Amino acid sequence: MSPRVALPIPTVPRGVTAQGGDPSAGLLDRFGRRATDLRLSLIDKCNLRCTYCMPAQGLPWLSRDRLLSAEEVRRLVRIGVDQLGIRELRLTGGEPLVRKDLEEIIAGIRADHPHLPIGMTTNAIGLERRTAGLREAGLTRVNISLDSVHRETFAQLTRRDSLAAVLTGVAAAAAAGLTPLKINAVLVRGVNDHQAPELLSWALAEGFELRFIEQMPLEADRTWEREATVTAAETRTLLESRFRLSPSEEERGGAPAERFMVWDHNDAETAAARGTVGIIASVTEPFCAACTRTRITAEGRVMSCLFSREEVDLMDLLRSGADDQAIAQRWADAMWAKPAAHGTDRPGFDLPGFERPDRSMSAIGG
Repeated sequence: MSPRVALPIPTVPRGVTAQGGDPSAGLLDRFGRRATDLRLSLIDKCNLRCTYCMPAQGLPWLSRDRLLSAEEVRRLVRIGVDQLGIRELRLTGGEPLVRKDLEEIIAGIRADHPHLPIGMTTNAIGLERRTAGLREAGLTRVNISLDSVHRETFAQLTRRDSLAAVLTGVAAAAAAGLTPLKINAVLVRGVNDHQAPELLSWALAEGFELRFIEQMPLEADRTWEREATVTAAETRTLLESRFRLSPSEEERGGAPAERFMVWDHNDAETAAARGTVGIIASVTEPFCAACTRTRITAEGRVMSCLFSREEVDLMDLLRSGADDQAIAQRWADAMWAKPAAHGTDRPGFDLPGFERPDRSMSAIGG
């Protein structure tokens, strides 16, 4: 199977000038992309220490007064949906479950927006005892980070012996109807890459969609190397040692994952697929031209791109009495300045001009 051709680098539409954003047009950027998917981080703190994300000793966490409050989160979502065209929300971290007021946050958003899809990315530790409350508050579904179903490998990658707690949380989320439930996995060369087919077999048996994510240069230790990344092409080869894959015919749109239908090798050509698997090739097959995401960090800063080195503060407006229009304008201005790709003018982590963002993934919000 040949790899998918990367999307072209976005170009500035004819007639577009270097003016700021126009909130009435939504979160439009200079390249004609419109952000409708909000990734909003609730906290930078996490109870795992994944090797590809943060140091073993953790990081300096934000104090509680520097985090967006429940009401501030609710207000930002309201501005995003009512004034800027946000149509989907994902709550992220760090680990959102560390917030004791998580149910309050979700209930407030749901009260304002009865039909807004509200997802959450989580490591599922502690999810079991909160699934009922989260579902009742209005959470729609969850993405769960899980790189291995082997206890020793999980502990090696996360520096915590917590696989049992994660699997319990996964089962509870599925039972509570927080679906479609997606599993996010990062393959690390020499650690869990050989387990990719087994992880997919487990996800298919449980009825989950597994998504492999290429490791990106967003770890706090700054040890990432392009050569060490298990690429999308390699991931497909690993999976094809056990399964037959075929690109999904569904329209991808702005979704980061390229999806494949999955069969066992011995399945007849007419047999129904066992399920699907997604591969997010942020490094080797970037999809920046179709990006529809806008990010807000846990302390209220807009990051127009995951790799932006520039952040635009909304917290000062929230806490200084600014009206919704002023906040919407600053947010729109921040997204208007969104770079073409990977924080610069073209995709590529090994090209001149690329600089890593100052923060790790846990501090930015996934």
